[in-house]
Amino acid sequence: MRKFIIPVVAISLLATSCVSKKKYVALENQYINTKGNLQKTTLEKEALEGKFAKIENRVADYNEKINSLKSDNSSLQDANDVKLDMVGKTAVISNKTRERMRETLAKVDPALLSEAKTLKDSLNLAIAYNLKNKINSSDLTDSDDLNIDIDQTVVMISVSDKLLFNNASYRVKSGAYGLIEKLAAVIKSEPSMDVMIEGHTDSRTINNAVVQDNWDLSVKRATSIVRLLESKYNIEGSRLIAAGRGSTMPLVENTTNANRAKNRRTRIVILPNLDKFFALLADDQLSE
Repeated sequence: MRKFIIPVVAISLLATSCVSKKKYVALENQYINTKGNLQKTTLEKEALEGKFAKIENRVADYNEKINSLKSDNSSLQDANDVKLDMVGKTAVISNKTRERMRETLAKVDPALLSEAKTLKDSLNLAIAYNLKNKINSSDLTDSDDLNIDIDQTVVMISVSDKLLFNNASYRVKSGAYGLIEKLAAVIKSEPSMDVMIEGHTDSRTINNAVVQDNWDLSVKRATSIVRLLESKYNIEGSRLIAAGRGSTMPLVENTTNANRAKNRRTRIVILPNLDKFFALLADDQLSE
């Protein structure tokens, strides 16, 4: 009986040993395959990372090109905005100022606008409109009492002498201070502007205890305005010029009382950068 049992036990142990080895081999093969797959996956991952890095570099390059194009476009737009157009022979304005000018002209009396035949005419109308609004010329007794014109790069504001002075006098009327204060505000608003005050008379001769002739009267009137601008309204004297023209530059022939009244005037000659000056006036109107 014992002789029969021992072989059976041996066979059973042998069988158990053989099954474990197969599992081991299978597991070993599975490990090798998994390791191989992991290596393959790692390589594929590295390859994908390399491709992704290239894509990122391309995207960065494209973004750089796009930003460069945007910058170029912005530069071109800025250049276009400051592209200058001729007004008369020497004055120039930028495209941006032209756009502001169109906005202002939309508010101008159509009858006046119809008389503007050139760019200079349009600029005159636009600056005159903004200046008169800033000065509030509605208080003036007559539209001819205040006249505004542009000649090349010079803005000229002519004020009738009846608003500023009594007949044959160079002392400024107290009632004129309000107008002068508004003119001073325009002058002070742009420190780069120089201003010349010109006195003009009609052709009739004058000679009394304080005034020698028309030259003397025109200079004294200009000096009176300059003194006010400097002492009362704090305009730097270095920016101001007093000049007398006498009767040498009449607007019309001195043949009638009405004509002589037109020739008696004080002219404020402003020497601005037209772009900055118009932008200043236009911005004031847009903000109201």
